Amino acid sequence: MEGSGGDAASAVAPLAKWRNDFSRAFQYYLDRSTPLPVQRWLGTLAVAAIYVLRVYYVRGFYVVSYGLGIYVLNLLIGFLSPKVDPELEGLDGASLPTKGSDEFKPFIRRLPEFKFWYSITKAFLIAFGMTFFSMFDVPVFWPILLCYWIVLFVLTMKRQIIHMVKYKYVPFSMGKQRYAGKKPSPSGSDLRRD
Repeated sequence: MEGSGGDAASAVAPLAKWRNDFSRAFQYYLDRSTPLPVQRWLGTLAVAAIYVLRVYYVRGFYVVSYGLGIYVLNLLIGFLSPKVDPELEGLDGASLPTKGSDEFKPFIRRLPEFKFWYSITKAFLIAFGMTFFSMFDVPVFWPILLCYWIVLFVLTMKRQIIHMVKYKYVPFSMGKQRYAGKKPSPSGSDLRRD
């Protein structure tokens, strides 16, 4: 009896070791990709293009694509929203500045860029994997789903833009002034000796 219990434990140990090694290697490469946003997004764009081509050539899985679109829209709203929503939190001192005389507080996203990228990439990979199983290919009239998603996107973005205008925040850093700090003089002539 003891021998069979030891065999089961020894069979599980390599699997646990492999899983741990894989998890560590995956986290290592994920950490290395953090300072490379352009390369990460290009990779995600490639994954999305492969998914779109797969759906186009298979001519199916429109419900999976619709669900993916709704999920990406939800992630986009989190990415564009401030961490502390002035409408929901009230004025507890941690809200966005609404007047010019208010103290500047940096825009902090509810969903950071890295998590946004990671979630979208995972979603496209999962949806791609689902296209290999026929049980997810539910027959639907896809133009209705597309029209409904476009209406949902327009209404959601309209509400988000109104919120951004009302509370005067811009979730992007393009066009914002950046401070580089004090630059040393090239000649060193600003040091005078008497």
